[in-house]
Amino acid sequence: MGGTGGGRGGRRGRRIGAAVRGGGHPQRRSASESPASGRLPVGKRAGEASVITVNCPDKTGLGCDLCRTILEFGLRISRAGESGPVYLLKVLCIDRKGLLNGKHHLAWSSSSELELIIQRVKVSTTPDGRVVDFFFITDGMDLLHTKQRQEETCARLSAVLGESCETCEIQSAGPEYEIFQQGFSSLPNAVAEELFRPDLPDNEIRSQVAVSDLTKLKKCTVSMDNSLSPAHTLLQIHCVDQKGLLYDILRTLKDCNIQIAYGRFLSDTRGCREVDLFVQQNDGKKMVDPEKQGTLCSRLRMEMLHPLRMIVVSRGPDTELLVANPVELSGTGRPRVFYDVTLALKSLGICIFSAEIGRHSTAERQWEVYRFLLDETPEFSLSSGRAQARVVDRVRRSLMGWN
Repeated sequence: MGGTGGGRGGRRGRRIGAAVRGGGHPQRRSASESPASGRLPVGKRAGEASVITVNCPDKTGLGCDLCRTILEFGLRISRAGESGPVYLLKVLCIDRKGLLNGKHHLAWSSSSELELIIQRVKVSTTPDGRVVDFFFITDGMDLLHTKQRQEETCARLSAVLGESCETCEIQSAGPEYEIFQQGFSSLPNAVAEELFRPDLPDNEIRSQVAVSDLTKLKKCTVSMDNSLSPAHTLLQIHCVDQKGLLYDILRTLKDCNIQIAYGRFLSDTRGCREVDLFVQQNDGKKMVDPEKQGTLCSRLRMEMLHPLRMIVVSRGPDTELLVANPVELSGTGRPRVFYDVTLALKSLGICIFSAEIGRHSTAERQWEVYRFLLDETPEFSLSSGRAQARVVDRVRRSLMGWN
């Protein structure tokens, strides 16, 4: 396990596209020299740029290695990037329970085919019972500028939504994306202070986690040992298993500039996970400073105990659910949050009146914040504290994979 973990924390690792122009004679290389997969559409005429798309695990120096390989084939890079342009997907539908989850389900369950990445969302319900959605998306296949790709995407969405979908269209986002990012509703100071405080007291952790779950979570142990390797520090973690556990560990180590040389992961029949990692600091040395060890161990415990923050607050006569997750130093947010939250709300029979995703910065870090304005229904009243606690518990279980 080289480097400090993989890009987005998802199944694809790092996806990089580069436009190249030919020249010279390529050297032969065997397929075994690289674990990456890629494709190279041939240009239609001489001198036209071709796009190389590479899917591979992330590692330190990845960009340098790719550039060297391209150079060996006598090719020149004219443009490169990890993500393509942002597009605006507009959908107008008749409102119904689970509608929002249905649209997001398409992007995730069909990601192997569509490869769409939702960057930002703005959803609202009109007085006449329609839902107006703005999805800012990027295309993993880098083909969304073509009419065929746009029609295919809209057709798939319409098939999922059925007769409730009235219109679906895709266009280049342009300056609308920047305006939308700046227009994210600011959080009240009291709400932001409760949601983003660096260290949550036990009574606030208990308010967000069921007692039975908290008992298991607090059994987490994190320790370091420098006696077993002359060059590496052994980081040992024993904790309850949960969705995204390895991602949270590797994300934390990546943000702390800790490199992993080797790792072992084991699960037992009691639903616990044992993780052994041989690590180094970014200067190639072991972690011997007790203060640094303590800081890292404390941060890992907090990230595993509380990888996401969530609260239910009153917004005038309405009820709002807020879910926040840390943003990696690379600027990447946590995968599948929107899908898991809407799935949990759908299972409770709760309708979403409006939803938006934005960023909030604190002194310690940046957060990705999901805001859901919930619709009161006769089947599920949101006015009582018990009902709100049930919402938080169901959403947390969906996000942690405890259903």
